[in-house]
Amino acid sequence: MKNTICRLSSLAILGAMPFTANIALAQTTVAPATTTTTTTSATTSNGTVSQFSPDTIVVSSTTSAAPVSYSYSKTTTYVDENGNAVSSETVKSGAPVTVYYTQDGDKMIATKVIVRKTTTTTTP
Repeated sequence: MKNTICRLSSLAILGAMPFTANIALAQTTVAPATTTTTTTSATTSNGTVSQFSPDTIVVSSTTSAAPVSYSYSKTTTYVDENGNAVSSETVKSGAPVTVYYTQDGDKMIATKVIVRKTTTTTTP
């Protein structure tokens, strides 16, 4: 008789365990707030300056059918191929350049302009 009572009480305890586990799992949790991070990356473009105005550099390249306009500001840096600073006056029509830029909506903003040497080839 004692064995039967012990077995029944054991079964009752084991039978109640899933219910207590479900109650514990049914607790609601609040998810942490999510944050959105926006990253911008510099992109480069190679080409030849076709126009240099007080607020825009227009560059023609072989990868784009139409010339591309870049805005620039006082923080835009101008360097030669060796990384030495040069004045913005070295950017002239016909000069080969590499433009590092970021995109802000539809606007492309030049952050760095590398002015490359003009190379000429002579045929014998």
